[in-house]
Amino acid sequence: MSNSPSPRPAAPPTVWVARGRHTGPGAADAVRRHLEKLKADAVIHSHLEPDAAGEAHEHVFEARWQAPGEVTVRSRLALAPPRGSAEEREWVLVAEAERPWNPGWPSPASMFWPQGPGTGWENEAVTGLRLGDVNPLPDDDKELRRVLRHAVRDTWCVHVVVHEAMTPDERGRAALVGLLPEGLRHRVVEHRAAPHRLRAVNWVLDDFGARVPRGGAVVLPGSPAAPGYDAQEFSVRSVFLDGNEPTELLDVVTRFAALPRPLPQGADAALTALREQWHLRTLEEELAHARELAAMYAEALEAMTKSRDLYREAAERAHEALAVYREAGTEGVPPARKPVRAASGSPFRQLARGLERLRGTALSRRPGTGPEQPARPAGTSVPLPAMDGADAPEDDGTALSSPDPTARPTET
Repeated sequence: MSNSPSPRPAAPPTVWVARGRHTGPGAADAVRRHLEKLKADAVIHSHLEPDAAGEAHEHVFEARWQAPGEVTVRSRLALAPPRGSAEEREWVLVAEAERPWNPGWPSPASMFWPQGPGTGWENEAVTGLRLGDVNPLPDDDKELRRVLRHAVRDTWCVHVVVHEAMTPDERGRAALVGLLPEGLRHRVVEHRAAPHRLRAVNWVLDDFGARVPRGGAVVLPGSPAAPGYDAQEFSVRSVFLDGNEPTELLDVVTRFAALPRPLPQGADAALTALREQWHLRTLEEELAHARELAAMYAEALEAMTKSRDLYREAAERAHEALAVYREAGTEGVPPARKPVRAASGSPFRQLARGLERLRGTALSRRPGTGPEQPARPAGTSVPLPAMDGADAPEDDGTALSSPDPTARPTET
């Protein structure tokens, strides 16, 4: 049996997924208030909160809206239970459209979370780095390795490493990913390497086949790397941090996000929940769902009926064979052997019982021996058994007697 993990399913082109962490209390209240505001402003059609299980369980929100071009989008946000006393909550957001996703469409994250500084939800789930903002790489080498290794392996977000050839001014410190299409902003993490940290950064990235050009940028591959990924094709040799739009870098990030990639770990379960546990249905969807259930039940009933008919046919054939056998009679069939009764007791007890049966029989005496006689004193004669006249020897007046053990032999 193979121990290698099974390959994850490919991400459908109609699906948008993201994951993050909300810091601070009141995550569910913030989502609820924002959805109500967008519903009042007619930005979304409807929303629902199917689970009201409390803070100790997963909290789910559903929302429906239309993207440009009258494309219906269904989306589901799941809040994990709080993390300890800090009340941090991890969130997973998955949205599915009727057509392939367009990066220019509104971000599903903006439909659930309020926008602006201090909202607390724009944090990467593992490292806590800011989504869609500038994240300076740490000066500590150990912490640098931890951040970059996670960034290389992460498949939920797109990680971009930008090297500052020189310390930028106020205009150059603005986040470059903020210029991306709206549908990508909340899925990209921008890392900034200080001018003197280029060698340390590339020392870590060399193990993964990626490298940052001096004064340039590179998009990290993720694990497993997307098919068709080449570090040379997804790197930029020069990025000018002067406030102008880095067209080449934005194009590289957009092309990387469009590559066919497998769903991140856990996103397949979120997508299944969106499709199978969706509650916010219209009347048409309710009717279609009822028809699907009826068709599924009909198919199951048909399978059960076929199985019953096959079982009945097999039983009828078995009864027919039994009737033919009975009509043929039992001639030539050997009688059943009498079952052998199992021996009781140990082998020694069985041997003792056999000897008891032989006691007192002719088999229990040796040839030439008779019944036991009482002991006689020494020197007394032993009577001979009676014989017929023809066979009896003549009596010479002597009698056989037992030898005296104290008598000494006579000298001659």
